Order: sequence, then structure tokens, then C-alpha cells
Amino acid sequence: MCGITGWVSYDRDLGAEDAVLDAMTETMACRGPDDRGVWAEGPAALGHRRLAIIDLPGGRQPMSVATPQGNVALVYSGEAYNFTELRRELGDRGHRFTTDSDTEAVLRGYLEWGDSVAERLNGMYAFAVWDGRHDKLVMIRDRMGIKPFYYQPTADGVLFGSEPKAILANPLVRPRVALDGLRELFTMVKTPGHAVWDGMREVEPGTVVTVDRSGPRTRVYWRLETRPHTDDKDTTIGTVRTLLDDIVRRQLVADVPRCTLLSGGLDSSAMTALAAGQLAEQGEKVRSFAVDFAGQTDNFVADELRGTPDTPYVHDVARLAGTDHQDIVLDVQSLADPAVREKVIRARDLPAGFGDMDASLLLLFRAIRDRSTVALSGESADEVFGGYLQFFDEEARQADTFPWLVRFGRHFGDDTGVLRPELTEALDLKGYIADGFRTAAAGVERLDGESDLEFRMRRMSYLHLTRFVRVLLDRKDRMSMAVGLEVRVPFCDHRLVEYVYNTPWALKSFDGREKSLLREATADVLPRSVYDRVKSPYPSTQDPGYGRALQTQVMDLLAKPSHRVFDLLDREKVRRIAESGSLAGAQAARRGLERTLDLATWLDLYAPEVTLG
Repeated sequence: MCGITGWVSYDRDLGAEDAVLDAMTETMACRGPDDRGVWAEGPAALGHRRLAIIDLPGGRQPMSVATPQGNVALVYSGEAYNFTELRRELGDRGHRFTTDSDTEAVLRGYLEWGDSVAERLNGMYAFAVWDGRHDKLVMIRDRMGIKPFYYQPTADGVLFGSEPKAILANPLVRPRVALDGLRELFTMVKTPGHAVWDGMREVEPGTVVTVDRSGPRTRVYWRLETRPHTDDKDTTIGTVRTLLDDIVRRQLVADVPRCTLLSGGLDSSAMTALAAGQLAEQGEKVRSFAVDFAGQTDNFVADELRGTPDTPYVHDVARLAGTDHQDIVLDVQSLADPAVREKVIRARDLPAGFGDMDASLLLLFRAIRDRSTVALSGESADEVFGGYLQFFDEEARQADTFPWLVRFGRHFGDDTGVLRPELTEALDLKGYIADGFRTAAAGVERLDGESDLEFRMRRMSYLHLTRFVRVLLDRKDRMSMAVGLEVRVPFCDHRLVEYVYNTPWALKSFDGREKSLLREATADVLPRSVYDRVKSPYPSTQDPGYGRALQTQVMDLLAKPSHRVFDLLDREKVRRIAESGSLAGAQAARRGLERTLDLATWLDLYAPEVTLG
């Protein structure tokens, strides 16, 4: 796992631009604390920061191979979980390896198959190849968008990086955000390819972007497709288990300490139990970590989203699976610390609006990094298996909008209510969401003879797997890589995603509960308490001290009337929330304060030019 960046400029020799390349590369230092490397030749320059996971001494980058027609160089972030098979096949084709790394397998795979190497990879990856034989840059991103990848075309080439900050470090780029960028910030629709920053794009998941002297062009090598499902219930459950066993076994491969993220929910518990069983075969114990908040278990109050605290279930799993477990207990002072908020914004490059859930994730990962370098997560199982409450909410099922927005609006209210009225009018967020929904829903293919209910549920699954999951994957990647921790997501294996996506809803919910297939496929390794537990989202602190801390910080901000944040936010609306009483149960008000502080911090750190015209 690493951070990559680069620059292609057909009108100059980038060998003379080492200072700029160094600056771009160093923005990725948190993603790769173990090593750095740069490579430049003619119009191309590549930078790399390494987090060493496999073949610690041999996987240095940029990695290049000399051919009679020109040099081919690679910068790579991620993991190819099938690299052993790739190495074997490439060896049979005459390739000779000088390292044991998956990086070299990908590079030599490119030499053998060109950009079609993408179709052969199983894993999470974002990589760029400068092909000196044809003076072109090839950028490839994994199917589900697990690893981030951004680029910005220039007058004579392109800039790219794992994160926007790498591109923004180049003097050719001005940090600007226009209305469409703000629309992405204030909605949760995740428009494919949209990077918020003006002129910048994402390499879309499952896509190859090739840049040569004529400019960029794209090729989609994978998309979520509708196919008939002919397996019966027992076969389907067995197939899911077989896939999970193989996926977890592959993703446990590392030359550094590994662990699992354990929440006590079905997803992380199943993944932890499978990992524990496989490592036990090797005489090892799996390490597991859970986040908790001081006093939360004893003082827990159930609400519409969270009916039970996590900790008792976490401990049930840890006991049954025999993990080496540790609870990471966070206090209000840490969650509300402005320095933590600043680290979150720097990690995400944007004021993403997840508040204490971002802060707690960063602090959890920081604590884990002291003991492990690789963590397995249960992320995306809800999208794959249909675990969210909205999958069982008739209003969300029928709505002509993104289904998660129905649930969020009902629970959290409108946290954009603090925007200035003229900005609200200019943004027209309802119109933006409606347009985005129509575009997204148009990508869903319907099977011949598929019932209306089955098609609605297929559409819900499609929207979650192509939009919502990318929000959460980006959050997980940025928070983990900010502290140099690699987080792997077994439930994002494309084989599992394809199989379960095409399983009819009647099978996915055959017992009337969420994630029926996953529950039955892993029932033999789960404690009964977790088997019976109802879905509970990632936890959020209930301590009223957190709300009071937000109010104090916002009052301090209000004492700076010239702060740029009030060009976007309505000062009096913000003041009313900050001066109100307890925020207990007032989720929209609390989120409004978090949004205010996030925006103010972002404006201070990045000083973006915000254009509202």
C-alpha cells in the first residue's frame, strides 16, 4: 500500500523539475512512511511513497524495465491478491523476476498483456505505467474503487496522484471549487469521476485512462452487469461461504503484522471468525480491535439507527474466535480536538461532513498502527448483501431518489440548513440529486421477466454498490492511510460482488432479515448473540460533552466575523445552534456545527478559490 503521483508534460524535459516532483511526492508521505522514490525520463516523471507489506526489501518503486523500444516504469498502490498465480503464468511465458513483490507481477503483466492486465487482477489497486515505447501514460483503478486515484489534464499532458493534495502541490494547479464541486460536498451522491476540485477528475473504478500527445481517453474494463442466477438456496449459501474462505485466505497474506476491525456486527464478526480459523491452522492468533467511547456501553440510549451498544457483541466474538483483542476507548476531548479535525481534513482534502465518525476512525487507526500494519475490515457487506435499513423501508424502496437519502433525512434532518439562502438557491441541491439519480438508475439492467419488486431491489443494490459504497471506501482509505495503515476489504472482492448482486432479493432475504445469505454462510463460526443481532451502523458518541465542545468552538469562530466560512454559511443560523441548549437528540443541529467547523478548517488549510457563479 502506497502513495503515487506523477506528471507528464510533452513540451518539456521533466528531469529539470525534480523540486516540483519531490513536493508532489512528499504529500503522500503518510501513505508511504517506509520509503520514497522518484523517476524521470523525458516528458514523464513518477513519484512514490511506500508502505512495505510484501517483499519488504525487494518492492521498491518506481519500478522500471528496459526494453529495446524504450523503458517502461510503474508506480503502484494496493495489493494484487492473485499475484502468485500471475507470477507463475508469466514465468511460464518467459518472464524472469528479480523480486518477490506483487508490484513486479503487475509490471510484467503489463509488458505481457498491455492494459488488459487489469482484467487479470484480483485486488485493490491504483497504478500508473509510463510506457516509453509509445510515449504514453496508462492509469488503471480497481473495479470497486477501493484505492483512490485522481488526475488533472494540463495543456500538454497530465498530473496524477493517489489524493488531490499531490496534484495541488504542482504550481500549474490552482485550488478552485465551483458550484458543482460544492454540490458534491453537500450531497451524498458520489458522482462517478467527480473530484470536487475544479479541473480534476477521478479515474473511475473499473477504468483505464490512457494519455498520449492527443490527450486522455478512457476504457471501461469492468462494470456491474445483470445476469441470471440459477443456483438454489443451499447452493447459493455454499458458494458464498466458499468465496469468503478463499477471499479471506488471500487477503491475510502479508509480511507484516495483521489484524481485523471488529464491531460486533455480522459483517466484521464473520470476517474476524473466518480469519481466526485460518490463522489457527498456522498456529497464530488473529488480533482484533474495536472502537468504543468512554461510558457509552453503560449509558447507552437506543435510537432509530442503533438499538444496542457494540462492546458486548465484540467481546462475544473475541471469546468464541479466540482473538487477541483490544478495545480502543476514546474520550470527548480527543474526538472534539481541533488538531484531530485538522488531521481529518488534511487526510480527506475536503470537509466531508462525517464529524465524530471521521475523528473516531482516525484515532482508532492511529492506535491500531502501533501494533499492526494491515487490517481486514467488514466494509461493504451491507451494500453487497442488503443490510441497511433502507432495504426494508417501503418509502426508500419506492422513492425516485437515492434510498439512503430517505433514511438520512428522516434521522438527521437537513444539515445544509446552515447555508446562506442565496447559496442554497444557487446550488439547487434537489435538482442536482434528481439529475444524479436519473443518471445512476439508468445504468441498471433488468432481467427478462423480473418482477417489479425484484427490479426495485436490484436497483437499490446497484445504487449502493456504484455510489454509496464509494463514499465509505474513500473515507476508510483516507483515514487509514493518514496513519500508514493498510485496510483491506474482503467483501469488495469482485467475484463475490458479482455473484451476490445477481442473487434475487427473495434469496438475499429468505428469512425476512437483512443479510440472510451472509448470516447462514457463516453461522457455524458466529456466537448466537451476533447471529441474532439487528444491523447497527458505525458508532457515534452519545456523550453530551461532545455537543458542548462543538458549541464552544463555533462560538469562538463566530467571534471572527471576517472568516471566509461565513461567505457560505448563515452566521445567525449558526449562532442560534451554538447558543441553544443541549444538542442531545438534535442530530441535524449537531451535524450543522460539525459542518461549520469542517468548512472553516478546510478554508484555513487549503485557501481554495470558491466560485459561485
